[in-house]
Amino acid sequence: MPGPPPKNPSLRQRRNKSSSRALLPSKPKRQLRKPQLPKLEKDEKWHPYAVKFWETIWASPMSSEFVHGDEPALLRLLFLTDRYWKNGSLEVAKEIRMMEQQFGLTPLSRRRLEWTVAQAEDAKDRHEQNRSKHAKNIIDIEPVEDPRGVLDE
Repeated sequence: MPGPPPKNPSLRQRRNKSSSRALLPSKPKRQLRKPQLPKLEKDEKWHPYAVKFWETIWASPMSSEFVHGDEPALLRLLFLTDRYWKNGSLEVAKEIRMMEQQFGLTPLSRRRLEWTVAQAEDAKDRHEQNRSKHAKNIIDIEPVEDPRGVLDE
């Protein structure tokens, strides 16, 4: 005897919903005030790649998920990035990799946090529209006589 019919998908309730799931806008709508780069000791200058990193993370869609309390850790990540580009230390690179994962700065960490960038959603919608348009064009093709009909004669 078969079991009960499956529920309508809109009525299902998952018990393991992710608390960190978010749809990130392709351009952050709300943006925290980007902290200024702190002054370095002894008239040192920031490495250009560290400055570029700082600009990039605050302009990224992930910045919409950062809260004010994340700034100290992001500053530590900036200092580590600067040190890495100046010295090339493997130990510093390991720490950077771990911190980038915590802030969702890698594709795998965004997947783990279940963050989706809206731009990807738009691309998926465009792909579906193109597929349906292409399918409509295929339907409009005139039918061709089946060559196997010769065998029936």
